Amino acid sequence: MTFAVRYYTKTGNTKRLAEAVAKELGVEALPISSPVEDKVDYLFLGNSYYAFNIDPEVKSFIGSLDKNKVGKIVNFGSAAMLNSTYKKVKAEADKVGIPMLDKEFHCKGEFKGIHKGRPNDDDIKEAVKFAKSIKEA
Repeated sequence: MTFAVRYYTKTGNTKRLAEAVAKELGVEALPISSPVEDKVDYLFLGNSYYAFNIDPEVKSFIGSLDKNKVGKIVNFGSAAMLNSTYKKVKAEADKVGIPMLDKEFHCKGEFKGIHKGRPNDDDIKEAVKFAKSIKEA
């Protein structure tokens, strides 16, 4: 199986998760400003909620994906207030015809003192465990 990891972050929380996931998968974690150029079975996409939605840059990135190069999107991320961005990411992925893996990883993220220190070491370990489960499936 082949993998790519892309992420969008404003606070650095999702980048920390992306780097841990990428290390487990043996690839580099890159920001969404780096296009997916090689064909991959799984694109791990790290993102979060900003103003109750995924960022317009994430929507634009998903819209730019080539369905012939990306087998499935795997959603992961962190957020202080809301949980999963799965439905929002899936809505965008559906527009370009790329399926989503039905599993995802999400944890709390620190924002303005809320959930101080998150994602923490346990969160990082869980993210790695999640990536490993996809890699070994």
